[in-house]
Amino acid sequence: MDVLVTGGTGFIGRHLCDKLQAAGHDVTALARDPDPDHVPEGVSVAMGDVTALDSIRDAFEGMDAVYNLVSLSPLFEPSGGNEQHDRVHRRGTKHCVEAAEEHEVARFIQMSGLGADPDGPTHFLRAKGRAEQIVRDSSLSYTIFQPSVVFGDGAEFLSFTKKLTPPLIAPLPGGGKTRFQPIHVDDLTAMLVDALDQRHAGETYEIGGPEVLTLAKVAKLVRNASGQPVQIVPVPMSLAGLGLRFGDFIPGFPMGSDQYRSLQVDNTTADNDIDAFGYDTADLRTLSEYLEGTG
Repeated sequence: MDVLVTGGTGFIGRHLCDKLQAAGHDVTALARDPDPDHVPEGVSVAMGDVTALDSIRDAFEGMDAVYNLVSLSPLFEPSGGNEQHDRVHRRGTKHCVEAAEEHEVARFIQMSGLGADPDGPTHFLRAKGRAEQIVRDSSLSYTIFQPSVVFGDGAEFLSFTKKLTPPLIAPLPGGGKTRFQPIHVDDLTAMLVDALDQRHAGETYEIGGPEVLTLAKVAKLVRNASGQPVQIVPVPMSLAGLGLRFGDFIPGFPMGSDQYRSLQVDNTTADNDIDAFGYDTADLRTLSEYLEGTG
């Protein structure tokens, strides 16, 4: 199959392009400023910005399948403000859907996120929820993925955790009780490749890893892997919320008001759908196993 991956030079995109190519597909990675060195050898690149329809339209021509992976991080406020989430996620998805419909793309796989909801508590979740609705209302044969946080080499979640929790003593909102279900990028992308099959058409999948971990536990695992023990100091949520309002105005500060709101909602699956791809939790790589190999 001829497959286009928007956001193909990003963290998940690079891994997905590699797996798609290994499965025998002809793969093109689309990005605003594509660098052939940022994709596996043999993967083609195309230039385009999903927020500008005319810049991406031609890249969809002749494609059998499209993965829309373009995403802003929910961990930091985007340059230009939180309104960029709507611009990139909702409008960008709208343009991808329009281009895919125009060129009669047979399969469209949308990367969303756990908790995506048009009325969700954060700009990221609201924009992702609205993007999902655009996909569902389209004429395309679609599949939507809602993963928890993704880890692996180059994962932003782990670098964010390090920035948020300095060695020795780390104050965390609510004591770091927010729960996550981290999934390794190789496990997630293997499922994404399988999603090309028409049996997944019309489905929305919640995808999580093999274990549920609190933010405090993740912080300890990450720091211990670097030989840096850490003691978590709980900060009441109400006090943290007040203080983090100022984070919106401090360049490089790892959290702001949107991130504070996201920490009030667990990032875990209600019903992990990995079995739709033939997986059991025992088949998936744990965060501990990954960190042991990086220490």
